[in-house]
Amino acid sequence: MSEKSRLPYGNSDPRASTSSSTLSSTDPKTQDLKTWSGALDRMQDARLEKQRYIMTEVKTAEVSKLALGAKVERALSRRMTSQDAVFTKSKKTLDAEKRSLEVEAN
Repeated sequence: MSEKSRLPYGNSDPRASTSSSTLSSTDPKTQDLKTWSGALDRMQDARLEKQRYIMTEVKTAEVSKLALGAKVERALSRRMTSQDAVFTKSKKTLDAEKRSLEVEAN
Protein backbone atom coordinates (compact mmCIF):
# COMPACT_ATOMS: atom_id res chain seq x y z
CA MET A 1 0.00 0.00 0.00
CA SER A 2 1.47 3.36 -0.97
CA GLU A 3 2.01 6.17 1.56
CA LYS A 4 -0.17 8.57 -0.45
CA SER A 5 -3.27 6.38 -0.18
CA ARG A 6 -3.06 6.06 3.61
CA LEU A 7 -4.98 8.41 5.85
CA PRO A 8 -3.40 9.77 9.05
CA TYR A 9 -4.98 7.18 11.35
CA GLY A 10 -4.31 4.00 9.43
CA ASN A 11 -7.44 3.41 7.34
CA SER A 12 -6.93 3.63 3.61
CA ASP A 13 -10.69 3.79 3.01
CA PRO A 14 -12.50 6.66 4.75
CA ARG A 15 -15.78 4.70 4.63
CA ALA A 16 -14.26 1.74 6.45
CA SER A 17 -15.93 0.72 9.66
CA THR A 18 -14.19 2.25 12.64
CA SER A 19 -15.88 0.20 15.32
CA SER A 20 -13.60 -1.26 17.88
CA SER A 21 -14.23 -4.16 20.18
CA THR A 22 -12.28 -2.46 22.97
CA LEU A 23 -14.50 0.65 23.11
CA SER A 24 -18.18 0.51 23.85
CA SER A 25 -20.59 2.48 21.69
CA THR A 26 -21.79 4.31 24.80
CA ASP A 27 -18.34 5.68 25.48
CA PRO A 28 -18.61 9.51 25.41
CA LYS A 29 -15.29 9.87 23.60
CA THR A 30 -16.45 7.54 20.84
CA GLN A 31 -19.72 9.43 20.48
CA ASP A 32 -17.82 12.71 20.34
CA LEU A 33 -15.51 11.37 17.63
CA LYS A 34 -18.47 10.16 15.59
CA THR A 35 -20.12 13.57 15.89
CA TRP A 36 -16.98 15.37 14.75
CA SER A 37 -16.49 12.90 11.91
CA GLY A 38 -20.03 13.52 10.68
CA ALA A 39 -19.56 17.28 10.84
CA LEU A 40 -16.31 17.08 8.88
CA ASP A 41 -17.94 14.87 6.24
CA ARG A 42 -20.72 17.44 5.79
CA MET A 43 -18.13 20.20 5.33
CA GLN A 44 -16.65 18.31 2.37
CA ASP A 45 -19.91 18.19 0.42
CA ALA A 46 -19.32 18.49 -3.36
CA ARG A 47 -22.28 20.84 -3.80
CA LEU A 48 -20.74 23.25 -1.31
CA GLU A 49 -17.33 22.99 -2.97
CA LYS A 50 -18.87 24.33 -6.20
CA GLN A 51 -20.24 27.35 -4.36
CA ARG A 52 -17.00 28.21 -2.59
CA TYR A 53 -15.36 31.46 -3.71
CA ILE A 54 -11.64 31.32 -4.44
CA MET A 55 -9.85 34.66 -4.65
CA THR A 56 -7.36 35.44 -7.39
CA GLU A 57 -3.77 36.29 -6.48
CA VAL A 58 -4.40 39.98 -7.14
CA LYS A 59 -7.47 39.99 -4.89
CA THR A 60 -5.60 38.08 -2.19
CA ALA A 61 -2.77 40.64 -2.27
CA GLU A 62 -5.26 43.52 -2.11
CA VAL A 63 -7.09 42.03 0.87
CA SER A 64 -3.77 41.38 2.62
CA LYS A 65 -2.69 45.00 2.14
CA LEU A 66 -6.02 46.27 3.47
CA ALA A 67 -5.74 43.99 6.51
CA LEU A 68 -2.20 45.21 7.19
CA GLY A 69 -3.33 48.83 6.90
CA ALA A 70 -6.15 48.19 9.37
CA LYS A 71 -3.72 46.58 11.84
CA VAL A 72 -1.36 49.56 11.59
CA GLU A 73 -4.22 52.02 12.12
CA ARG A 74 -5.41 50.11 15.20
CA ALA A 75 -1.88 50.01 16.61
CA LEU A 76 -1.41 53.73 16.03
CA SER A 77 -4.74 54.55 17.66
CA ARG A 78 -3.66 52.61 20.78
CA ARG A 79 -0.28 54.29 20.90
CA MET A 80 0.28 56.53 23.87
CA THR A 81 1.55 59.67 22.18
CA SER A 82 1.97 61.47 25.47
CA GLN A 83 4.39 58.73 26.53
CA ASP A 84 6.96 59.43 23.81
CA ALA A 85 10.48 59.82 25.13
CA VAL A 86 12.05 63.26 25.03
CA PHE A 87 15.81 63.14 24.78
CA THR A 88 17.43 66.08 26.53
CA LYS A 89 21.03 66.50 27.50
CA SER A 90 21.68 66.22 31.18
CA LYS A 91 23.16 69.12 33.14
CA LYS A 92 26.46 67.24 33.60
CA THR A 93 26.96 66.89 29.85
CA LEU A 94 26.14 70.54 29.25
CA ASP A 95 28.67 71.62 31.92
CA ALA A 96 31.36 69.37 30.40
CA GLU A 97 30.71 70.85 26.93
CA LYS A 98 30.97 74.41 28.30
CA ARG A 99 34.28 73.59 29.96
CA SER A 100 35.68 72.08 26.78
CA LEU A 101 34.64 75.18 24.82
CA GLU A 102 36.28 77.41 27.42
CA VAL A 103 39.50 75.41 27.21
CA GLU A 104 39.49 75.68 23.41
CA ALA A 105 38.84 79.41 23.56
CA ASN A 106 41.79 80.03 25.87
